[in-house]
Amino acid sequence: MATTSLKKINPRSFDYWKAQHLLNRAGFGGQPSQVLALRKMGPEDAVDHLLNFERTADDPIRPDRFDATIMRPRTESERGELQRARRSGDEAAIERYRQMRQQRQRADRRQLTEIQDWWLQRMIETPTPMLEKLVLFWHGHFATGYRPVEDSYHMFLQNQLFRSRAAGNFKNDLVRGIIRDPAMIKYLNNNQNNRRSPNENLARELMELFTLGEGRGYTERDIKEGARALTGYTFQDDVFRFNARNHDNETKTIFGRSGNWDGDDFIELIFTRPDSARFITEKLYRYFVNDAPGGFTRSQDAVIRKLAQTLVRSDWELRPLLRQMLLSEHFYDPENIGACIKSPTQLIVQGIRSLRTPARDLRTLNTACGYMGQSLMNPPSVKGWEGGRKWINTSTLFIRQNISLYLLTGRDERSNPWDAGTTDYSARHLVQHLEGISGRDTVRDGVVYLLRFAHSVPPDEERVQQWVDYVNQRGGRLDEPTLINLLALITAAPEYQLC
Repeated sequence: MATTSLKKINPRSFDYWKAQHLLNRAGFGGQPSQVLALRKMGPEDAVDHLLNFERTADDPIRPDRFDATIMRPRTESERGELQRARRSGDEAAIERYRQMRQQRQRADRRQLTEIQDWWLQRMIETPTPMLEKLVLFWHGHFATGYRPVEDSYHMFLQNQLFRSRAAGNFKNDLVRGIIRDPAMIKYLNNNQNNRRSPNENLARELMELFTLGEGRGYTERDIKEGARALTGYTFQDDVFRFNARNHDNETKTIFGRSGNWDGDDFIELIFTRPDSARFITEKLYRYFVNDAPGGFTRSQDAVIRKLAQTLVRSDWELRPLLRQMLLSEHFYDPENIGACIKSPTQLIVQGIRSLRTPARDLRTLNTACGYMGQSLMNPPSVKGWEGGRKWINTSTLFIRQNISLYLLTGRDERSNPWDAGTTDYSARHLVQHLEGISGRDTVRDGVVYLLRFAHSVPPDEERVQQWVDYVNQRGGRLDEPTLINLLALITAAPEYQLC
């Protein structure tokens, strides 16, 4: 049974492999030299280095990084001209406006692919991996898909919302921020929510998927009354707007408490509910610690309960919870190492960052990510990605194996998968530290190290021997072609899907 201790791990126990575990989970893995650097820091400094990303954040992202005007609202003169054309039956003018909108939609879809590639590149190159890991988490938690939104710049703005508040205050920064986010407002139709005809979508998902959990601590009456509190919460162009004329100013009763509540009051009431801390803690636990299917074990439940108490004591600040979790003996328990299935994004980004392969072609990588079930900016529903074992099926496993081969060799699925041939990638840096040490079996040590480095857990002795025999059959040297072929075998193994 895994330890339930949230005591800080003893610095003497924080070895190379535990440092790698931290880097895998609190980011997207890293090269041997980066793992070694974290180990030398010790656990507290290593966690702080990853978590206090504001200190080392790269250049801020300019708001004009992408075009905000592609899906701009029509100007007053354009609206007037279109209205006159409709009244007069001027079909040519109406058709011209229809074609203009279609052109903007095509341009916006192109920009969406640029945003996807930009974000994937940031995850690959960032010096602040935990920031990007959290942005990805919030994108899956406050799941918003591009197709209903139909404005790539709004998706970019939402990404920046998550980026600016990634480890901030869950209640005041993230939840209050999301009810003012143009992409979320459009996605859940709150721009159609007015006092005459309340729309319940945002109120329902706010409790069911974002804060409390399905069926936990609220009723259908609370949803209806919460929708009334959110009336008038809309946007104009790229900014939030509160439309007082559409807001319901009458008394509402939510969780048995009555008042002239607005959206901020609604959130304040939600966070009085017992399940508010537990729900988000469970999701963070599955994301960072263990995503095993089914309910939580008794030891996991005890840890989640303690972490939720930390969140409440810190008045919904996320950083104390994250720090306690990543420093705990429980986080480094053997049962929690290699216990998470890599998301498609984690698989690709960790492969590049840890093996130091070329990124190849970002568009190809993002397309593959979509085929594997995780198209960035396009979660399957407001529930986001289920994750865990849902990532793996016969189709996605085939793509997962081939995308790793593509990173290693640049070859697609039509190539001979085990013949590396010539390549622009060198894997020498992974085993250089084993060379030239007298009295050591470089081949065996190299195989053991590569297996442990790629699979996160101590390797099976039978598999070690099989792959030592393979290297010996190729001349007994870890030369470049042999290393690439060996990595192709290692990344095709089921264990490589775990981190």
